Amino acid sequence: MATSSEIYFELVELSGHVVAKGAWSATLRADCLYQSAHLAKPGHRCRLLQGTWEITPFTPLAALDLSLCTCIQVVWLSSSAAGRRSRNKACAAIKANGSVVTWGDADECGNSSAVAPLLTEGVVQVCVSARAFAAIKANGSVVTWGNADDGGNSSAVASLLTEGVVQVCGSYSAFAAIKANGSVVTWGDADNGGNSSAVALLLTEGVVQVCGSARAFAAIKANGSVVTWGGAEYGGNSSTVASLLTEGVVQVCGSGGAFAAIKANGSVVTWGNAYDGGNSSAVASLLTEGVVQVCGSYSAFAAIKANGSVVTWGDADNGGNSSAVALLLTEGVVQVCGSARAFAAIKANGSVVTWGGAEYGGNSSTVASLLTEGVVQVCGSGGAFAAIKANGSVVTWGDAAYGGNSSAVASLLTEGVVQVYANNFSFAAIKANGSVVTWGDADNGGNSSAVASLLTEGVVQVS
Repeated sequence: MATSSEIYFELVELSGHVVAKGAWSATLRADCLYQSAHLAKPGHRCRLLQGTWEITPFTPLAALDLSLCTCIQVVWLSSSAAGRRSRNKACAAIKANGSVVTWGDADECGNSSAVAPLLTEGVVQVCVSARAFAAIKANGSVVTWGNADDGGNSSAVASLLTEGVVQVCGSYSAFAAIKANGSVVTWGDADNGGNSSAVALLLTEGVVQVCGSARAFAAIKANGSVVTWGGAEYGGNSSTVASLLTEGVVQVCGSGGAFAAIKANGSVVTWGNAYDGGNSSAVASLLTEGVVQVCGSYSAFAAIKANGSVVTWGDADNGGNSSAVALLLTEGVVQVCGSARAFAAIKANGSVVTWGGAEYGGNSSTVASLLTEGVVQVCGSGGAFAAIKANGSVVTWGDAAYGGNSSAVASLLTEGVVQVYANNFSFAAIKANGSVVTWGDADNGGNSSAVASLLTEGVVQVS
């Protein structure tokens, strides 16, 4: 174990690129490493691995085994740090040995038996579309399963997915994979992002991030330009703002039918379906500078500014109008998470503010007394939220059919929870001992009893 007062680490992506390096005090927790990683890709979630061991934000640096090495692997996840939910009806868990366990709607992608031999080891990331999964292995290959039309069948591009893949992103019905050389490979529903031939020449090199809306993709290149493809009305056509996307873009976030791009100067550019946040003209004066993060619900966006205030736009009834809680969003906000039609914001004091569709988690009054302090993470499903508190307990609210009622597993959520993940209808919580607790719609991931024996230890990620 580490014993020196300072420990030197290098944070390295799967491609070999060094994200950060330096010395950290041995008295700190690993959240300092996560913060350093997030500076490289603002708004993105990642996993940190030492060998095959998952490092959580709560891991003391002094607990790391330096005999393994001081190189920490950074695995970027496809969704944003804002806790963007999956649209799927199933769940996939990665274990510390690199194997994958799936459950939920078998007709969607909860049954991975067709590719089971390929999922016994080496998996480092799993990404979702609405009805399919794509897993990246440590050797850079990709394994897919689920509904063929939604990306579960990648045979048409199989030769391009045998090595070198470093990130996969899903839309509702397609996938896009970034390779170590900066090229992009797409498959799935051709009309909704699975066919990128119209912009193929722009995707042969230099791509550093891909983001999906429901039916389109947007890729950021190393020069800060953006390339879009897929359903035109869902953000796949960015011609109206093309002149603003030629340089300086550092992050892109998608809603159901639109995109919002943050530029290096802190301004925001939007395009796509106006109803879903593609038109931000009503708040344009507030988006000219200072924006550091954007989060999307299905039909709205919420932007956090450097001063901790929040700006919202899009469908007024579903999170685009935050006037009812405006006084609580003028300062101190550090994270925003969306359900399908509502938002939840964590403030620096650990309190939570919610707005949007009341039945989708926009109204948290039933648990308000539990959300005044101590919240460190919020995750959204299609119609509910789950918040982790600093003591490892979980608080839920919203539509019970989407996981808003966790009373059936309440005794398992009083302590020890370190991460919560959501698909469209349910939640899965990882505990410090590597076990998983699930709740929500039983047929769509909320009931994991069929694989319970495989989820008692060693789980490091759920998608």
